[in-house]
Amino acid sequence: MERTTIISVNYNQPQVTIDFLKSVKKYTDVGSTELILVDNGSLINHEDTFKNIYPELIYIRSDKNLGFAGGNNLAVPAATGDFLFFLNNDTELTEGLIPTMVEEFKKNPQIGLLSPLIIYHENKTKIQYAGFSNMNYLTCRNKGIGNLETDTNQYNNISEETGYAHGAAMMCRRKDLDEVGLMEENYFLYYEELDWCEKFRRTGKKIWFTGKAKIYHKESISVGKESSLKTYFLYRNRMLFIRKNTNMFNTFLFSIFYLTIACPKAIASYALQKRKDLIPWLIRAVAWNFSNKTTSTTLGYKLIN
Repeated sequence: MERTTIISVNYNQPQVTIDFLKSVKKYTDVGSTELILVDNGSLINHEDTFKNIYPELIYIRSDKNLGFAGGNNLAVPAATGDFLFFLNNDTELTEGLIPTMVEEFKKNPQIGLLSPLIIYHENKTKIQYAGFSNMNYLTCRNKGIGNLETDTNQYNNISEETGYAHGAAMMCRRKDLDEVGLMEENYFLYYEELDWCEKFRRTGKKIWFTGKAKIYHKESISVGKESSLKTYFLYRNRMLFIRKNTNMFNTFLFSIFYLTIACPKAIASYALQKRKDLIPWLIRAVAWNFSNKTTSTTLGYKLIN
């Protein structure tokens, strides 16, 4: 019997994770589903609490925060499933989610990564994700399909190729992951799932979206609060993504756009918002790319757990 391994990461969110575990328990069968939770450097070890909710849980604890990719990657060697489902701990499953997604893989061997329809948890009539458009590599920008649309079941029967999977919910075959490799950990936060999609495509696999399955995501509809960490990794990794995934000429053209248009515009916006404290972090983010190789493991940002 084919099995699916759910991999999720907890970082100082015990109640959110408890809700997630209850959802997994409600909507999956332990006979066909394995659950691995990586505690990514949380201050308090809640292993006993989590296992009281989900006794079959495979719990892996890291002493430090490894980032999104690092936390998920840590679980892969322990996974025994034929399919691996990387699922955020702030999501809620729905009936038939995993069997429906597995069936899509069986019908189409070309699928490398698959994401379901994602609905905002705080307003279950609003769509967060129904696919992504292709990337404009000169600006490193693309668009979310369906974002903030009212869900009227318009995507429920759609399964199709899309630009990128969504990091909150990504499924792949184990054998494909073994060929493609793990997510790149030097992103730490943001863009690592987009980079992973590019790696899958380079092996001839496709990125798909299916509206036949859905999850609810507790990410806020409103734009998240700006912080030095968010600013730094968004601007650092936008450029890193282009450097890793395009040729030198495209990187050169992107750099001109980034340095003369995108970054000055962001700096002006921060100044108008009275967030001048974020400007040095944007500058550090860009500077990192001119002093580090694309394979560098130096984050350039001191993390305090």
